[in-house]
Amino acid sequence: MPDATHAAKKDDKPRRRLSSDERRADFIQKSIKLFAEEGFESSTRELARRLGVTQPLLYRYFPSKQDLVSAVYDEVYVRRWRPEWEALIADRSRPLTERLCAFYGVYTDAIFHPDWIRIYLYSGLKGEEINARYMRVVTTRILAPIFAEVRHEAGLPERAPTEEEIDKLWVIHGGIFYFGVVKLVYAKTPPRHKDSAVAFGVRAMIEELKREFSEEERAPRR
Repeated sequence: MPDATHAAKKDDKPRRRLSSDERRADFIQKSIKLFAEEGFESSTRELARRLGVTQPLLYRYFPSKQDLVSAVYDEVYVRRWRPEWEALIADRSRPLTERLCAFYGVYTDAIFHPDWIRIYLYSGLKGEEINARYMRVVTTRILAPIFAEVRHEAGLPERAPTEEEIDKLWVIHGGIFYFGVVKLVYAKTPPRHKDSAVAFGVRAMIEELKREFSEEERAPRR
């Protein structure tokens, strides 16, 4: 029979003290899990309790709840962003449909995770800056470049998209995003394989823009 005293001593071995950077990273990871599961309702006092620390200790690393939310944004959204995604959209050595399908394939691989999607949706419901910040990133780094590439393929001069055109692109982009919501939030089997849904969305995006551009070209000049 094992020596109980020896076992107790083994279990009582002191844990390694976390460095300041490690503790901060630990707070962020625990907050990601909490926000993804329950949203952003908790006060800093409640957050500290749920993280298993005192409020003064949490304040030492994050002076306000917004500082913690910003750190979560950086970890979940900024760190997963890949500069090569933008290069892929702009790679004119490949057909446009092919590169956009490739882009959305790797992009959705990166974002179709419960923490990414659930935090995005919760932040939108609560009016947190996470949602607004990421929407600006998508508009400038994904939707506006796609708009430019479709115009180039149509042989049209460059111009900035209007707000209405960006809104229409958001509808289609959001449809691809919804595929992940069905799977990871509603826990249902999506109606299509992801690649099929992406290809459908990409074709719809290109066709709708080209239709808009054709109407623009036919409109009488003033």
